Amino acid sequence: MFRAIRKKKNELDKNDAENILQYSRRGVLAVNGDDGYPYAIPINYIYDKDVQKIYFHGARVGHKVDALKVCDKVCFTVYGNEIIKEETWAPFMQSTVVFGRCHLVEAGERAAALLKQFAMKYYPDEQMVDEEIARAGKAAQLFEIEIEHLSGKEVQER
Repeated sequence: MFRAIRKKKNELDKNDAENILQYSRRGVLAVNGDDGYPYAIPINYIYDKDVQKIYFHGARVGHKVDALKVCDKVCFTVYGNEIIKEETWAPFMQSTVVFGRCHLVEAGERAAALLKQFAMKYYPDEQMVDEEIARAGKAAQLFEIEIEHLSGKEVQER
């Protein structure tokens, strides 16, 4: 169903691909947008390796929400870990691509705990997290991507 990486020499093993997903701070979410055009936007997120899900927050209305109501299939990409190896001038870059289904997390204790976990990745301390959630938490909703396929690769940029 999902395509294999064409150049096997560039493929990362699953653990390395998951590490990129775990430690990156931002990725690009692609949805099926209006009139057949893809809609891709950068988002902050957290990855839960144990349950194979990605969580992100967003507004209650907008292009992304409308697109997800029509089709729950998404693609999510993170990239980075750029390094220059001694033997060459051109950098190597790693990426992870995820295909999955995206759904709204229903409001409640689970959503509140996930929102706090999400915020702890980006804020410097728990007090700031609690203050921000008290101030603006009701305006956000959480989404989860159930991962159906994950792959990673490393390519040299030359």
